[in-house]
Amino acid sequence: MKKYLLFALLIPAILFAGCQKSGQAAGPKAKFKIGLAFDVGGRGDKSFNDSAYNGLKLIAQQFKGYIKDDPDNVNFGTNVEIKYLEPKQGGQDREQLLRVLAEGGYNLIFAVGFMYTDSVVKVAKDFPKVHFALIDGYTPDLVASSNITCLSFAADQSSFLVGALSGLMVADKPKDKVGFIGGMDMPLIHDFQAGYIAGAAYVNPRLRKSGMILSQYIGKDPSAFNDPKTAASIADTMYKQGAYVIYHAAGGSGTGLFEEAKVNGKYAIGVDSDQGYGYMTNDKDPAAKEIGKYIVTSALKRVDEAVLLTASDLIQKGTVAGGYRTFTLADNGVGYAQNDFNKDFLAPYLAKLEDLKAKIISGEIKVPTNDQEAADFVKALK
Repeated sequence: MKKYLLFALLIPAILFAGCQKSGQAAGPKAKFKIGLAFDVGGRGDKSFNDSAYNGLKLIAQQFKGYIKDDPDNVNFGTNVEIKYLEPKQGGQDREQLLRVLAEGGYNLIFAVGFMYTDSVVKVAKDFPKVHFALIDGYTPDLVASSNITCLSFAADQSSFLVGALSGLMVADKPKDKVGFIGGMDMPLIHDFQAGYIAGAAYVNPRLRKSGMILSQYIGKDPSAFNDPKTAASIADTMYKQGAYVIYHAAGGSGTGLFEEAKVNGKYAIGVDSDQGYGYMTNDKDPAAKEIGKYIVTSALKRVDEAVLLTASDLIQKGTVAGGYRTFTLADNGVGYAQNDFNKDFLAPYLAKLEDLKAKIISGEIKVPTNDQEAADFVKALK
């Protein structure tokens, strides 16, 4: 009888030990739990989503946390548990992802992209003790006590600077044009386009003429942010029409532009994260570095900093204020990418770009944020 009793007592211990080895290592319960739901394209888009992921890594590093179930095994401690989820290809499960995280006890949940707006509003009502950070989305009438914070970026400002770079790049090329490729045709992306047009026209009078700044959108729905094939076709046409450099605000679709830049021997400008650096440091893909040589810079939208700073409020202050927060050039929330690979290329243009940056911050230059404002801005330059 004693033998059977001893065996019965050992079985749970053996099973528990087996579970420890096969799953996440057992340890102290995390003080904070932070979740994130990616937009379509998910992790690996080399743009918007990857910038958000980098923010999660910064949280883990600075506050001794780990990213649960992450293939890269990001782990600096157990103080903060971090988890991300990826939507289905069409993004139809956005609300479900937020609910899974909220039900999982995550204190702060990031929703990456404006398409989460309706879902955040619904789920936030059902989980009043959970705070939601909506990136690039907007919902009205929020106050400090709301459990939703809308995080936005002055993309027009960073787009103005890369537009100015484009204009300077073709200053001594009397026949060359510049181009812009947008993802989904919507006001948010027209903000990028307006800034780009204004910057290019501001520094280069030739680009104020009709037809010198080419622009086209990939589509009318969110799938436009994950359609490299169409982006490549548009880019090829623009290069053949005389574009020397093309800027994209198209998320994961931008990879199609970059490939065509290499094929055509022309240049491209990335968006959101430092896309050129990402290509140049990619040792897994032999072709990446060759493509990276044609990405002169990227208009940065520091989603990583927004994620980190918002999480810092929760971890250091115990709460996140509801309402609205916009990241601008003044607080380095937006900008343009400089790295070891493009610094020589940018060197002749840096003084001018930094001067323009200072003028935007001071208010001397008011950057347009929509098509009509852009048209008026260019008209006033003549």
